[in-house]
Amino acid sequence: MGKADILGESLWDAYSNKVTTLMNNPQHQGELFEAEVEERGHKLIVADFGAESCGDAVRLYWEIDPANDTIINSKFKSFGCGTAIASSDVMTELCIGKTVQEAVKITNIDVELALRDNPETPAVPPQKMHCSVMAYDVIKKAAGLYMGVDAESFETEIIVCECARVSLSTLQEVIKLNDLKTVEQITDYTKAGGFCKSCIKPGGHEAMDYYLVDILADTRSEMEQERLKAAAAAGASGDFEKMTLVQQIKAVDAIVDENVRQFLIMDGGDMEVIDIKATDDNIDIYIRYLGACDGCASSATGTLYAIESTLKEKLSTKIRVLPI
Repeated sequence: MGKADILGESLWDAYSNKVTTLMNNPQHQGELFEAEVEERGHKLIVADFGAESCGDAVRLYWEIDPANDTIINSKFKSFGCGTAIASSDVMTELCIGKTVQEAVKITNIDVELALRDNPETPAVPPQKMHCSVMAYDVIKKAAGLYMGVDAESFETEIIVCECARVSLSTLQEVIKLNDLKTVEQITDYTKAGGFCKSCIKPGGHEAMDYYLVDILADTRSEMEQERLKAAAAAGASGDFEKMTLVQQIKAVDAIVDENVRQFLIMDGGDMEVIDIKATDDNIDIYIRYLGACDGCASSATGTLYAIESTLKEKLSTKIRVLPI
């Protein structure tokens, strides 16, 4: 019986040739024994890690030369599915020849990339990416045992997506810098949520402390508050002209959100600020109409007047609004 008959053609094709080969023929599976390691003047480290969500577990052996902290040899034992065996084998290979300090920087993405047949095609189906997540955790445990520190001391940030090793602070920064509005956009920019998908929302393969849907909502809310504060500060202080371009755009957006946008949306339209340019006499705000507002006769008369009047009242009398 062929492998396609066992798993089904489409499912089997979702795994790289490297994965299917290492499932049955791992190169680094086995044990290292303390007596033999000590005889060579080296130190043996044995670390265990298990994934509660699927029952997979891995034991990692390191033979380390204490003179330079280099991992001379490495073996593993894996208790779980074939993907866990393949990813553990590659993880072990990536450790050999590195110092402990270098090995602890190996990520789950490094393991998955090393399992690919080509750089563009994932090595495993998204739901099996969690099997390589064990790599980073067991490496941290081994490094912690060798260095006499807690494994968590190697983690300086809150990791939201274990598969892609994306932190909470990175997600918040990317959302703000790129004005992201959907989880799909977050995945496109960061790869978070693109593998096992557990971090997207509750109910996935594993329970998580943080979810992308909540991070997106909280960050968007924070961005909105920042815009409103900028608008309020500008209106109260009269310093709109002294703001940076980014601050001015945020202030204009906040005023539009609070006073104008809802009416545009009700009619099936919207607008966005394209640029702001200041001269001695005017502050020209260039906008683009969207949806039903684009091409509407009122967009050059009544609607334009309402937008300009509101911004003049709230921000600066020097403002002119110019649709493009």
